[in-house]
Amino acid sequence: MVGKSESGSGGEKPLDLFLKIGLDERTAKNTVANNKVTANLTAVIHEAAVTDGCDRTVGNLLYSVATKFPTNALVHRPTLLKYIVSSKIKTPAQLEAAFSFLAATASDDLKIDDFEAACGVGVEVSLEDIERAVDEIFEENKAVIVEQRYRTNVGELFGYVRMKQPWADPKIVKQIIDTKLYALLGERTAADNEKPVKKKKEKPAKAEDKAIVEETAPAKPSEEEINPFSIFPSPEENFKVHTEIYFSDRPVLRACNSKEILDKHLKVTGGKVFTRFPPEPNGYLHIGHAKAMFVDFGLAKERGGCCYLRYDDTNPEAEKKEYIDHIEEIVGWMGWEPFKITYTSDYFQELYELAVELIRRGHAYVDHQTPDEIKEYREKKMNSPWRDRPIEESLKMFDDMKNGLIEEGKATLRMKQDMQSDNFNMYDLIAYRIKFTPHPHAGDKWCIYPSYDYAHCIVDSLENVTHSLCTLEFETRRASYYWLLDALGLYQPYVWEYSRLNITNTVMSKRKLNRLVTEKWVDGWDDPRLMTLAGLRRRGVTATSINAFVRGIGITRSDSSMIRLDRLEYHIREELNKTTPRTMVVLNPLKVVITNMDSSVMDLDAKKWPEAPADDASSFYKVPFSKVVYIEQSDFRMKDSKDYYGLAPGKSVLLRYAFPIKCTEVIFGDDKETILEIRAEYDPSKKTKPKGVLHWVAEASPGVNPLKVEVRLFDKLFLSENPAELDDWLGDLNPNSKVVIPDAYAVPSLKNAAVGDSFQFERLGYFVVDKDSSPGKLVFNRTVTLRDSYSKGGK
Repeated sequence: MVGKSESGSGGEKPLDLFLKIGLDERTAKNTVANNKVTANLTAVIHEAAVTDGCDRTVGNLLYSVATKFPTNALVHRPTLLKYIVSSKIKTPAQLEAAFSFLAATASDDLKIDDFEAACGVGVEVSLEDIERAVDEIFEENKAVIVEQRYRTNVGELFGYVRMKQPWADPKIVKQIIDTKLYALLGERTAADNEKPVKKKKEKPAKAEDKAIVEETAPAKPSEEEINPFSIFPSPEENFKVHTEIYFSDRPVLRACNSKEILDKHLKVTGGKVFTRFPPEPNGYLHIGHAKAMFVDFGLAKERGGCCYLRYDDTNPEAEKKEYIDHIEEIVGWMGWEPFKITYTSDYFQELYELAVELIRRGHAYVDHQTPDEIKEYREKKMNSPWRDRPIEESLKMFDDMKNGLIEEGKATLRMKQDMQSDNFNMYDLIAYRIKFTPHPHAGDKWCIYPSYDYAHCIVDSLENVTHSLCTLEFETRRASYYWLLDALGLYQPYVWEYSRLNITNTVMSKRKLNRLVTEKWVDGWDDPRLMTLAGLRRRGVTATSINAFVRGIGITRSDSSMIRLDRLEYHIREELNKTTPRTMVVLNPLKVVITNMDSSVMDLDAKKWPEAPADDASSFYKVPFSKVVYIEQSDFRMKDSKDYYGLAPGKSVLLRYAFPIKCTEVIFGDDKETILEIRAEYDPSKKTKPKGVLHWVAEASPGVNPLKVEVRLFDKLFLSENPAELDDWLGDLNPNSKVVIPDAYAVPSLKNAAVGDSFQFERLGYFVVDKDSSPGKLVFNRTVTLRDSYSKGGK
């Protein structure tokens, strides 16, 4: 553990120090949880002499120094901190340039003039300078922008501006680019959100077929495909009956709002759509919640309305602040912004008062049956012995429950619904139970807590939710939902259920996920093999691709479908293919010595992007080529064949971005089987034209191994498509779901990669830098392979 800060901090704890420099509370608390970063940041704050606090911009730069500063140049850290505190270095771009310069300088003497020039010290970029640069870029690329409209690669435009004005404030650059795009293109259209369809070359049509071809028009997408939210009614229509509840002993209840109640509701909301995303804070969110977010936040956004993030925190025993913080953070990462963050516990007083009113109206009673007795009586459709107790007696007993005068488990408040109904969820559901447990949000004020079935619909009504949307397993609860609101005379939202998101080769029940985590079958809630959103993010999956996947599935009520995992992977590849730079890493290195080359090292150009223009330097990176290179062990075999494009004795291959090489000799170990190295000759003239192209990594200097990195290859967590159906579902875990390669070789340009940076390792797949990386060793997680079976099989 890191102790209290001493000199200059007045004995303050690290958390207090971190808050003083402007870190937000969540970042500060996460930092304290990491001993290494805490020690680094505490030292940086003292070195910078800002223990009494500083500007938030400076504080964020100090945080970057604590987490990213090159360890080989620590002697120069105090100098960099002086530049930051004096605001000579004040932007992330300048700081990244400083890191690169200092990493190259290492412990050598620091040449101040060169350092300042490399970091843009003293360079002031005005708003006019940025606007001029953006105008020039738009003029040069106007034809492409007009053609591609909002499909234009904004990152590419940003890169062009960066080349012209490397020290410009990136936020201002982004704002000006967005403004310029809007001025040029106007509002987004539905067509802008559609993915371009690649046209296949068609054979010329026969004469007799031409007439038919000309008459056949392409099928237009349905309104629901263009706008999945078109199926939902407007708030003004919520006077219509759309649910009927049948009772065994009274007339049918046709759920709808009176004109008076609806008018009052519309006056409060202004006729806007109000939805809510109501997760329980008892675990980490998974990809099924991504669909719920898309439905709830998406509808509100599409209609210009509002969506609450409401924590359904009615069970104090299962809820943790860790989960609450995670949910808020992950909702933001998914691209959604709540109108307001609320808690069911915010309404505990109103809920209690309404429960008293429910008793007064004869619709609830205090019961003393045990859980087993309640279960037995419900199965037999028998009334509780206390169901018809006097109202005054129930009011007195409920007050005793509230005041802690009745033991836990000795009484509940139950709704008096319909024990003879055909719907099990009308069998006098529990409204309140006693729990002598402090609440994470409400404290110790309450010892009785409302149930989901009682609280959920009432809070929907109190928050004036227009559309209460949930998954199909709650459909049988719709009767209870409307029964309670009708019994209390409250406004009734429109309720609609949609199918759960079920994906193959995984489990998504919180109980099973919790067991996987607590029993350490996986490495925490953010294990990249899990379908938790934290796990997917750590694996390198973007929120954009998850939302595209969910939108592609649609908002349906068909609950029998299991979505194949490769459909999600298709959307992940679609995005990463466009956004990730290419690089080269060799997972299982095999040494190749080029015998006709001296010990010099060539710096060759390698493409970051497949279609990189030759005159754009930012689209290339330097890769050293030397006498010793490494290829994949799987790219060499002793016996050649027609369908094999790798290296073999006497055979040539092309090293990507470099030269053809030909295997001339194989060096074996003492067992005469293990291949130690390959001897080869290269063709500097490039006249040889081999079919096979291999990725490779070379020694950057003679006798020095390439950059060593750890690579983690993740695969499906379970062998079966639907492991949740198996009795021994843990026995179905894939033993090869995580394969760690500790000593892969990478090109030098990857040295400065930061946590969260994504790359395509050529011929291998898409990878992201993991949080387990350290200054001495980068760790990469495989996001997804290059293989794509989904697009071949149809979308």
